[in-house]
Amino acid sequence: MLRPLTSAEAYLQEADELLEKGDIVQASEKYYKAVEEAIKILAIENKISTLDEAKAKGSWDLETLNKAVNELAKIYGERIIIDWSASVSLVTTNLNPDSIRDIAKYVKDLVSLSSTNKGMD
Repeated sequence: MLRPLTSAEAYLQEADELLEKGDIVQASEKYYKAVEEAIKILAIENKISTLDEAKAKGSWDLETLNKAVNELAKIYGERIIIDWSASVSLVTTNLNPDSIRDIAKYVKDLVSLSSTNKGMD
């Protein structure tokens, strides 16, 4: 039975389609959004303490996301920090399509990590 896509997977799929069409600005934003959602999913799955901060603020800002990444790195290792750092460049610099494709690999790694075992309970 097929499981529904996670929010991170849906953004990733949309980003891939936008990049294929040549819309690099929108693709970059969707890739970043996919990573953001993956971090939130991992934070919830692992019940990290940064969740309380996000709830208190009523949102996930960059500071809260960075704290979550650092906390998740204690669970998943440095790959979280590397994937996150690469992904942030998608919305902070103007990149060409080849660079975006290279960085999308980091996005896909994080989304894959957040999607592991979904629907297998």
